[in-house]
Amino acid sequence: MSRRAIVTGATGFVGSNLVRRLIEDGWQVSIITRDNSNFDKLDGLEGQISAFTYDGAVERMLEIFSIVKPDIVFHTAALVLTDHQPDQIDALIRSNILFGTHLLEAMDKNQVNKMINTGTSWQHFEDAEYDPVCLYAATKQAFEAILAYYSNVKGIKIITLKLLDNYGAGDTRPKLLALLNKLRQSTNQTLGMTKGEQIINLVHIRDVINAYLVSAERLLNNWVQEYESYSVSTEEMLSVKQLVELIEEILELKLPIEWGARPYREREVMIPWSSELKLPGWEPEISLRAGLQEYLS
Repeated sequence: MSRRAIVTGATGFVGSNLVRRLIEDGWQVSIITRDNSNFDKLDGLEGQISAFTYDGAVERMLEIFSIVKPDIVFHTAALVLTDHQPDQIDALIRSNILFGTHLLEAMDKNQVNKMINTGTSWQHFEDAEYDPVCLYAATKQAFEAILAYYSNVKGIKIITLKLLDNYGAGDTRPKLLALLNKLRQSTNQTLGMTKGEQIINLVHIRDVINAYLVSAERLLNNWVQEYESYSVSTEEMLSVKQLVELIEEILELKLPIEWGARPYREREVMIPWSSELKLPGWEPEISLRAGLQEYLS
């Protein structure tokens, strides 16, 4: 029998790539979405996934799990706000804490005991054991405390994968690579940037998805005895300025960038979190140069 999965955040970049890979590997995939979800990233998968709408009530979550009875839950959904406004606090709590707690409660009540959770390296400002860069990162850490309860008391086996920067084909998020890719097509636009001294750790999306699948095998083979947490990172790290130089080399094009035109943000991440907690059985396979060549083509 094929394995059954529930995926949250399936309409986002990471989640949609995970859904496609699971289907390729023969999984039965169900997704949990909101009323206003945009399904563009799942184009072509109609009839291959079961979609359930979550209305914010735990009763609806219980109903979904009573129908699906998954072998494992891949939790990639999150509201990411690097700099929140007061009127966004409720949405952060609902998306990053309440929704996940409803998931865990529905898992417990339906004897589903395996989850892969998605964290962020931003929980570790300046490489601290815990120092959130922003409120978004703090909500991710707060949810980990709830995960610990459901793991310790309810016996749910959980792996948290803390992601660093990731990229790949189809990534439309307004991040650095998308801005640079757009800039190459401009004839009269200049991009104002910081001095570019920040070190970044870019992981290709296929390597990220492989980390989820390796984690799933750990859980399905009962190799996880308690709550586990791992960093999904590579050894290839460049400054922002070095990254731009590499892109210019690949494109054989000088990008119109004004270095130093913008100040660093408050609590700018200058050095990415480096953790010795590497996921057993996983290594990144795609070099940064190869990944960028694919992305830029």
